[in-house]
Amino acid sequence: MSSRSKRLRVAPLAALLVGAAALTGCSAGSLGSSSGNGSGNGSGTTITFLSPNDDASVASGKAVIAAFEKANPGITVKMETRPGGSEGDNLIKTRLSTGDMDDVFVYNNGSLLQAIKPQTNLTPLDDQPWANHIDKLFAASSTVAGKLYGGPIGTAFGGGVLYNIPVYKKLHLQVPKTWDQFMKNNAAIKKAGIVPVEQTYGETWTSQLFVLGDYHNVEAQVPDFAKQYTAGKAKYATTPAALAGFEHIQQVKDAGYLNKDYASATLNDGLKAVATGTAAQYPQLGGSAAAFNSVAPGKGNDVGFFALPGPDAASNAMTVWPGTSALYIPKTTEGDKLSAAKKFVAFAATAAGCNAYVKGAPPEGPFLSKACKLPANVSQVAKDTQAYFDSGKATPALEFLSPIKGPNLEQICIQVGTGQASAQKAAQLYDDDVKKQAQQLGLPGWS
Repeated sequence: MSSRSKRLRVAPLAALLVGAAALTGCSAGSLGSSSGNGSGNGSGTTITFLSPNDDASVASGKAVIAAFEKANPGITVKMETRPGGSEGDNLIKTRLSTGDMDDVFVYNNGSLLQAIKPQTNLTPLDDQPWANHIDKLFAASSTVAGKLYGGPIGTAFGGGVLYNIPVYKKLHLQVPKTWDQFMKNNAAIKKAGIVPVEQTYGETWTSQLFVLGDYHNVEAQVPDFAKQYTAGKAKYATTPAALAGFEHIQQVKDAGYLNKDYASATLNDGLKAVATGTAAQYPQLGGSAAAFNSVAPGKGNDVGFFALPGPDAASNAMTVWPGTSALYIPKTTEGDKLSAAKKFVAFAATAAGCNAYVKGAPPEGPFLSKACKLPANVSQVAKDTQAYFDSGKATPALEFLSPIKGPNLEQICIQVGTGQASAQKAAQLYDDDVKKQAQQLGLPGWS
């Protein structure tokens, strides 16, 4: 979910399991390596794995490494970590350009993938057996110029609204399928003395959900928006369906529906508030629910998840992130190390790899490999998200359909949410931001 060039940059994968929402940078120390032994193909081979440095990613990485080494005697995997945000992005790009990248690394797919020049820097993986058994949305977001470069890691998740189930039951509220219903719920919640909508601008990336999570509603009204937007023809400020996301930020602020500390509250504050019922709703990425056990022990099952409502109940569906990250192998990985790296990426797409991964980060959406199944005891958020996928009501976020994501969206959303700019002004600012990035990418139609 930073500013995830940034696509929705999330507090890496812990907040989301991802979440990660985004990354790079590396501490040289090994956090989770173990020694391999035995013989056979790859005997004595050691590879390095660069992971996000949040707790969930590290725990999941260690679990996958341990399971992989057990299944592949003779191959040792040493983990290194990197921070998130722009610092991480810059480190990834620097290490790729200098030929100093780890043998396998985790990085964003979608719009940010193109920024690291995959044709130049990465090893294509479309010839791998597992490539035919991955989620089609994930595959599309990890493919450039017809070549698949990313292997699945973790789960998909949605962008919508976390809500407190006991509060909804107490006030006899129904999950809203239109924006008008959502605002009526907010009025009833406020009347009951509960914060209707939690916002956490203290962690700036979290400000973007009303815009980025609303993309399904944009596409439902303007089916070719992504194509026209990429071509420089469709704009946020002049497309009512796209402008609506900024308008929604302004409307909840003007109506007095936000928590008093919205300007300084953090992601963990927001998660705790919605889990305990201090706030009834929190626009957020579903993957963030993986942190409920740490911020509000025992309260995770009190939280459900619904898609951001739009103008039409009949077309209500969820904007989804088919994995914000993927596993990549740089072209500098060669010989025995390349063979071992491919085995490691392949293992992550197996049932054994997925089962190991969730030991570190509870799944909050469907797996990206068809070889994997969610355990029975997943959270309500995961169940709600899976239901949208199962019913075919899932649309990829714009960053997975277009290479353009303006780097200053989170700050622009905060300007609206704090009353410094109107929705219309913010949309125009974002159009200007997007134009600069499109020109940097050399896209046609943006001169």
